[in-house]
Amino acid sequence: MLNTSSNTARLVVPAMMAAMVLGVRLEPGVPRPGTTRLPAVPRSATLDQFVEVSGKAGIHFKLTSGGPEKRYIIEAKGGGGAAWIDYNHDGFPDLFLVNGSTFEHWKRGDSPPSRLYRNNGDGKFTDVTLGSGLDHTGWGMGVCVGDYDDDGHDDLYVTYYGGNVLYHNNGNGTFADVTGKAGVRGHGWGMGCAFGDYDNDGRLDLYVANYLDVDINHLGEPGSAPNCTYRGISTFCGPRGLPGGRDILFHNNGNGTFTDVTEKAGIDPDKYYGLGVVWGDYDKDGRPDVYVANDSTPSSLYHNNGDGTFTDVGVPAGVAYSGEGQEQAGMGTDFADYDNDGWPDLVKGNFSDDTKNLYHNNGDGTFTDATYVAGLGDAGWLFTTFGAKFLDYDNDGWKDVILANGQVFPQIDRYQTGITYAERKLLFHKRGPGQGGVKFDEVGLRSGPGFAAKKVSRGLAVADYDNDGDVEILVTNMNDSPDLLRHAHKNPRHSILVQTVGTRSNRDGIGAKVTVATGGLTEYDEVRSGGSYLSSSDLRLHFGVGAATKIDRLEVSWPSGQKDAATNLSVDRIFVVKEGQGVVETRPLRKAPEVRK
Repeated sequence: MLNTSSNTARLVVPAMMAAMVLGVRLEPGVPRPGTTRLPAVPRSATLDQFVEVSGKAGIHFKLTSGGPEKRYIIEAKGGGGAAWIDYNHDGFPDLFLVNGSTFEHWKRGDSPPSRLYRNNGDGKFTDVTLGSGLDHTGWGMGVCVGDYDDDGHDDLYVTYYGGNVLYHNNGNGTFADVTGKAGVRGHGWGMGCAFGDYDNDGRLDLYVANYLDVDINHLGEPGSAPNCTYRGISTFCGPRGLPGGRDILFHNNGNGTFTDVTEKAGIDPDKYYGLGVVWGDYDKDGRPDVYVANDSTPSSLYHNNGDGTFTDVGVPAGVAYSGEGQEQAGMGTDFADYDNDGWPDLVKGNFSDDTKNLYHNNGDGTFTDATYVAGLGDAGWLFTTFGAKFLDYDNDGWKDVILANGQVFPQIDRYQTGITYAERKLLFHKRGPGQGGVKFDEVGLRSGPGFAAKKVSRGLAVADYDNDGDVEILVTNMNDSPDLLRHAHKNPRHSILVQTVGTRSNRDGIGAKVTVATGGLTEYDEVRSGGSYLSSSDLRLHFGVGAATKIDRLEVSWPSGQKDAATNLSVDRIFVVKEGQGVVETRPLRKAPEVRK
């Protein structure tokens, strides 16, 4: 649905649709699809090698999502959520993978289960789903992590078509379905979700993006209408032409229940096609805001007014459309400060025949689309990006970008379009000072077999699951096993992990702002739930610090207003920071052995 109050929205849609059908670019002076140039990589860039280790690590999972032809939209967009969650408090992030379904399974009520893998601490995982209580099945979509009742045990919220599920972590290795009691089942087709304390009362609230308000038994037949084709090819119908679902904001009442405050808060009145969700205090006014990547409609930046209401400032802030004023098919999204200026920037994945977005935060409540200036424009044009995440994969102190890609139309492989159904991942390395610091270089093909392989990817979540100081990457793939990408070689650079424990603020410290100063470099990040595409990364923050041998200052600004700081700290450590007490625990990072290719 269009926002009829926006003249821009009315003007850009015909142009956008023409571009999608014809496969041409609307801006002058830029290569057409099929002639995309990969930029040269400076020899000074550090190119780490990744290998895929899911099988060796004991993760034997296949994401089920419809049949091979993807005749209906739920088969192409459904499923793929992944979450890193240390459910048993042993200091090693465990892994939860959301499963989808097929029409046959869904109608019979025997959809394949999602899976919980316990991290054994030795680089391997054990499937502990049986007996865990995580036994709801259906057409699963996404997942987010947060300790909603502040009992010290992280809980799981899982989205589905037809009703979502809240799993309470019992603290003994099991979970309980408390959806009914909590009042958070929702409605329609849930997709991305994220916990965040929007009123700073110390209790985590919950945002759920809804995609479509449809009966999946009546989704239209391929090629039956204009919204059921792509480049003249018969495909599934939608999302355009189908009714959108309204996102939901649940307020945490503090007694194990939530209240739907969507209407009162002013959330998603136009019922856009919501997918990726991430909380972040983009204007640093102390109140968490939320960004929603919407499909084929303007994306939304909900500014927290501080009185229980939100205002969608996506258009004036410059993050609703592309740099050319076009609506885009947004999917995954993430906040992070990629240029170390102290302000959280945005990345967003979009459909093919379009750029992916890198929005630079100007520090005045607005963003500038820096996609081409930063070097992300041409390299991503032909790819359909679902998972999108900032990370410092080489520990040089500068945030890089990873994009997990995969088309939605298998039929595309039968035609010469320059686009393929399975696609490789894109890895953008951020240049440091003296190397053209505003630029990124796409280094995926040079980063080992873990990135070169073509898959139909969806979810993306990161964690240092072996606590060795390097970030690992989990990517889910349609009707296939996931990719667990790990560094093949030891990284000589240093890093730290920061775990926040709230007291007055929520227990996880979600919304806490962390700065790390080393020498002349100061890094900034925020503890977040959700983000990327339907996924949730490790709640611990990872900071690469390059060649630095000490941390000059580590500071945490809590949602409550409390500030805690520590100075002259060692590198290659895990720091546990407790609100009001500062650093209460340190543990050394373990330098893992190299992985054989």
